[in-house]
Amino acid sequence: MTTDIFMRELAGEGISPQDPEYHRIAEIQKQTRRLLVKLNSVFHDENETRAILSELTGCDIDDSVEVLLPFYTDFGRNIRFGRRVFVNANAFFMDRGGIVIEEGAFIGPNVSLITMNHDERPEKRSIMYSRSIHICRNVWIGAGATVLPGVTVGEGAIIAAAAVVTKDVPPMSIVAGNPAKKLRNIHQ
Repeated sequence: MTTDIFMRELAGEGISPQDPEYHRIAEIQKQTRRLLVKLNSVFHDENETRAILSELTGCDIDDSVEVLLPFYTDFGRNIRFGRRVFVNANAFFMDRGGIVIEEGAFIGPNVSLITMNHDERPEKRSIMYSRSIHICRNVWIGAGATVLPGVTVGEGAIIAAAAVVTKDVPPMSIVAGNPAKKLRNIHQ
C-alpha cells in the first residue's frame, strides 16, 4: 500500500481532512483557486486561456482545445483534455478522482463532472471517496447535465440536457433523465 495521498485518492481510498497528508491536497486547492480567479476575472483570448489551463492541470493543452469562460474546478491537476475538445461556459469539474476527456468531445454549458462522494455514515461523512470519469471520443454532453463518480461515457454517445448520469453510458447511445436511462442508439 502506498502512503502518497494523491495515489491513495486516485485508487479510491477514503480520504479525510484529518489525514496527516491532507494539507498537500489543500495546498493544491488553494493554488487552483488563485488560478481560477486569474482565469475567470478578466478577458483572455484562446491562447491565454489554454496557457492558464495548462498551469492549472500541469499538462500542455493542445491548440485545438477550446474552453469558454468561466470555468471551474476544485483541484485541476487530474483533468486531461484530448484534441478538439470543446467545453462551454460555466462547466464545473470536481476532478480529484481523475477526469479524462478524449478527442472531439463536446461539453455543454453548466455541465458538472463530479468524481467525489462522501461516506454515507453521518459520523464519517467528512471522508471522501473518488472514482474517475472517462469521457470517450466524440461524446456530446448537453447543457446542465451531471456525470457522477465512476462513469465512463462510451464513444459517440449523447447525454441529454439536464441528465444525471449515475452509470456507464454505452457507445453510440443517447441517455436522458434523472437517473439517466438509455433512450435509443444513435442512427448511423
